[in-house]
Amino acid sequence: MAEVIKFYSTADEYGEFSNFAPYPIRIGKKSWPTTEHYFQAMKFKGKADQEAIRKANSPLLAARMGRDRKRTLRRDWESAKVNVMREALLAKFRQHDDLSLLLLETGDAKLVEHTERDDYWGDGGDGRGKNMLGRLLMEVRKKLREEA
Repeated sequence: MAEVIKFYSTADEYGEFSNFAPYPIRIGKKSWPTTEHYFQAMKFKGKADQEAIRKANSPLLAARMGRDRKRTLRRDWESAKVNVMREALLAKFRQHDDLSLLLLETGDAKLVEHTERDDYWGDGGDGRGKNMLGRLLMEVRKKLREEA
């Protein structure tokens, strides 16, 4: 049985795997302070909304702005969100060698975003959540291995 590595807070071990971790990413012609900023901004059609979120002074603020339903959500968001997260994570781990190494060093461990606050991206706190963030990180790890 492969070990399980749980992460959530940026202050914890493996906190680097959190979307709130302070690792800027570059996608296209823009730089984003965190993967959280990018992910939240991509929920919206409007360039002004995206830019406001990109400039948010913390990932927590970016997350709050991303939950603001006064902004116009992309029509295809539900079907696009996993690909948007995958794109952000690939950028993060390809653009930061220390993170790439940390992820590769997890071997075949199951990666789990452990939180009661989210049963889609996380495990729901009881292991019944989808753990999509953990799954995508394991996918990115596999891709990085293939690229090495």
